Amino acid sequence: MPIDPQNTLAAVQAGLAQLSTLIVSYSFSAIGAVILLVVGYIIAGLAERSIFAGLGHIHGFDQTLRHFFSKIVRYAILILVTIMVLGQFGVQTASIIAAIGAIGLAIGLALQGTLQNIAAGIMLLALRPFRIGESVEVGSIAGTIEEIGLFATKLRTAEGVYILAPNSTLWNQPVRNFTRNGVRRSDITLSIGSWNDIDRAQKTLLAIAGSDRRVKREPAPIAFVATLGDSTVSIALRYWTSSADFFATQTDLTKRAKQQFDSEGISIPRPPPEAPAPEARRQ
Repeated sequence: MPIDPQNTLAAVQAGLAQLSTLIVSYSFSAIGAVILLVVGYIIAGLAERSIFAGLGHIHGFDQTLRHFFSKIVRYAILILVTIMVLGQFGVQTASIIAAIGAIGLAIGLALQGTLQNIAAGIMLLALRPFRIGESVEVGSIAGTIEEIGLFATKLRTAEGVYILAPNSTLWNQPVRNFTRNGVRRSDITLSIGSWNDIDRAQKTLLAIAGSDRRVKREPAPIAFVATLGDSTVSIALRYWTSSADFFATQTDLTKRAKQQFDSEGISIPRPPPEAPAPEARRQ
């Protein structure tokens, strides 16, 4: 079948016209998309820095949370800009948003425990039940705080053992903070024979506490009878000291109290000797 040159030329001209229209149309879309990406990237960076600086003006706001929230704002803007760019090329953004939502839900279900730790980490950093360097006890976990992260908290025990505790575990239990108030109360109890002068023993303990500069003068230390036994009396010394000096003061005062009791003749009853074994008695 012979080819009609006029029809062929007309078809080529029509194709070129459609191609030029598509090129012009998509060129404007591509230029608009590039401009949108550049502007969105700049706005995301400005928003990140603004959020980070703004949160820094809030007294006591943790720097980790400042980074966390500023990054969330940045990536949220970038995701929104990406969706808008796809819309420039005729992509149905509603389906993209639905897909992102479904992916987010699936990730949330898969990382449920991790998200709980993140939420707990945000609450710990915001409410500050403990800070770095403080000594705490949370359930069966006890130690000095070394680092508070979004997922877990690092502690060091008194024995030097490293502990990495999930934030959800620390958030869901009562926290005993031994450092926060700055001072702690301590009781030292010694048992003496009931034949000793109780008043003298109490004055001796008060003199020991009064001579130690680490013992607080207010509240003043007190000495009292803690318990009464058949042949013994337990004398207690109650005093306040700084949290940093708690253990050193307790051990020093206990040692000095024992030495002073010995020098003043305030006897501490000794346990009775053990009865010999039946085999030893038969021999």
